[in-house]
Amino acid sequence: MGTLTESERKLIRLVVDGLTNRAIADRLYASVHTVNTHMKHIFTKLDINTRVELTRLAIERGAVANGVD
Repeated sequence: MGTLTESERKLIRLVVDGLTNRAIADRLYASVHTVNTHMKHIFTKLDINTRVELTRLAIERGAVANGVD
């Protein structure tokens, strides 16, 4: 996960916490469009298609405890 930006890493932590894109946007003071764009970039970079895959990958790599590396 080293190619992810800091913004993308923050977003992943919030996805793992179970927040919706709307809730993430509210938390980060961003638009839902911005969150959707970050999500698309994350999915492309990690070659995944779902939030479930993202959560599983983040947990497997210790992202929850260590801050997505």
